Amino acid sequence: MDKRALIIGGTGIVGRNLAEHLQSRGDWAIAGLSRGRTAPPAGVESITADLTSTTSVADALKGRQFSHVFFTAWSRQATEAENIRVNGAMVANVLAALGPTGALSHAALVTGLKHYLGPFEAYAQGSVPTTPFREEQGRQPVDNFYYEQEDRLFDAARQYGFSWSVHRPHTIIGYAVGNAMNMGVTLAVYATLCKETGEPFLFPGSAAQWNGLTDMTDARLLARHLEWAATSASARNEAFNVVNGDVFRWKWMWARIAEYFGVEPAPFDGHIRPLESRMHRARQTWADIAARYALAEHDIDNLVSWWHTDADLGRPMEVLTDMSKSRKLGFLDYQSTPDAFFNLFDRLKREHIIPS
Repeated sequence: MDKRALIIGGTGIVGRNLAEHLQSRGDWAIAGLSRGRTAPPAGVESITADLTSTTSVADALKGRQFSHVFFTAWSRQATEAENIRVNGAMVANVLAALGPTGALSHAALVTGLKHYLGPFEAYAQGSVPTTPFREEQGRQPVDNFYYEQEDRLFDAARQYGFSWSVHRPHTIIGYAVGNAMNMGVTLAVYATLCKETGEPFLFPGSAAQWNGLTDMTDARLLARHLEWAATSASARNEAFNVVNGDVFRWKWMWARIAEYFGVEPAPFDGHIRPLESRMHRARQTWADIAARYALAEHDIDNLVSWWHTDADLGRPMEVLTDMSKSRKLGFLDYQSTPDAFFNLFDRLKREHIIPS
């Protein structure tokens, strides 16, 4: 096959959905490079390496040629300075191994809206651009590992002569287990805990998020966007926002999710009640639920990301994204966000991750 894809982080929420999408197209050979802790989708070749090690990556990719590489993974560190060092090196290490082969035609990098909001250390502090976020608003005057990753991508593209694209999704909804940033699975587990224990299904976030307009990104739509940008001349060497195309308020969506799980949404009183500080006993409770229903995953820590869901739902301002740039260049896909949640919940039941 002429199209040979290497997905960095092929078992994560973005990488897994990208692999499944490319497989459905029928004209891609696909390999996934990761630490090897989770098996990739069937039919995807697994390559194991420590992405932070130049030697490990070079050894794993020696003699290999790929036409396209998709960066869908990151490694969370204690400080933004460490995020910059580690995550910038991950991009540089892979491109240093693949660039000299001469086979690489395109590299795609998935980042996110912290491009506009700033990193977790300075999250939404200072001057946040006016919503909806647009690509031409550029970078914030703060340290941000997204910028370091972009710079390593741009440098390698100039050196080795391949094209690039940068993709900035909002909060991603999609199927994956063991992912560090997965609101959909986190909310499914939270709703299940509330249903089984009788605890109130409380919105954990801010009044700004409860009342304001927002949007999200289905991992399946992001996968289609990644392939489009990687194979369309009009999308070369461009950065794009990527969202579903609809907008909603959490005060409406929360009731829809509660209805799906058969729980009563608790009234929101305007106070932030983070999940991370309320879920201390959830590990044992989930283990009991998993045993009762013969679920596939008994360790709740492999399913939830309380901290990430708290960060997204606790934002003190409106977060909304413009997709005009992609639309003008030919990407016209759309995904209903409620359907994205319900499709995910249905799959979690089929895979015996949550009770059916």
